[in-house]
Amino acid sequence: MRDVAGDPPDADAEHIRARVAWYYYVGGLTQQEIADRIGITRLRVNRIVGQVRTDGSVQIDIRLPLARCVALEEKLKDRFGLIDARVVPAIDDTQDLQRVIGEAAGAMLDPLLLDGQGFGVGWGRTLSAAIKRLTPRRFSRAWVATLMGGLTRGSGTNTFEVSTEFARVLGAECYYVAAPIYFPSEESRQALLVHYGLAEALRRARLADVALVSCGDLSSRSLLASTQIVSENLAGLKESGAVGDLLGVFLDADGKPVDHPLNQRVMALPPTDLKAIPSTILASGGLHKAPIVRAILKAGYVKRVVTDEDTAEEML
Repeated sequence: MRDVAGDPPDADAEHIRARVAWYYYVGGLTQQEIADRIGITRLRVNRIVGQVRTDGSVQIDIRLPLARCVALEEKLKDRFGLIDARVVPAIDDTQDLQRVIGEAAGAMLDPLLLDGQGFGVGWGRTLSAAIKRLTPRRFSRAWVATLMGGLTRGSGTNTFEVSTEFARVLGAECYYVAAPIYFPSEESRQALLVHYGLAEALRRARLADVALVSCGDLSSRSLLASTQIVSENLAGLKESGAVGDLLGVFLDADGKPVDHPLNQRVMALPPTDLKAIPSTILASGGLHKAPIVRAILKAGYVKRVVTDEDTAEEML
């Protein structure tokens, strides 16, 4: 007997999810074959297949070398003097691309994290996706620090939310730059910098051993560019030569901070301070971000990059 949705009334949801995932990703069955075997609708099978991939329940590790991507990785390392580079196949859907770049960044980051170290993190959908590829652990002497202020509304990818999730997975303490990204004036920013808690969080950010950051362009696809304070200043930013931002600091095509009031009002670790952090990873992609990714690599702010093949080719 089935319920109105066509599913067995007493089915255990997690058991069904596990069986669907195994049959599809390991057993090689089609979605219709799985539906017939388990006794659920094909629509539900389709939904589960998508969910377990998106939420990290299923992780695919392809051991076959992607020759074109590997060649681009070597060229990126050679051109920009990088320690490491990962290039993933290009995907048209922006959110899917952010997810796969984030997961690749998580795989690069995981072996770099050790107890007793400090980990600095930025924000965004890409960095949020990286969490799924980290090995859960219980560090007793490590800590996480945000590298920038955040938005005043929650999005699941805000600075505070992303850093909290990293700290939870690592079992580490978290230090927040508990302030907005941009202040109303340079004077108000300077006044708050003397606050003990904020000063301590920024000190921790500077002492980080490992840092994971992303970047944004100036299009409507950028979360930061779509905020009111930045959108109102877009014309001026473009006139000043900005091609995008790193940690909320707007940079020109050579990676230099542009002369604009927002750069004097930003609450974040200066990009130049990233150079002193031993292990740094930039995770970002999409052709619209090629100019800002190139600018960051050109300036030498990071030592490792994760991007997609189209963006890599454009930068080269």
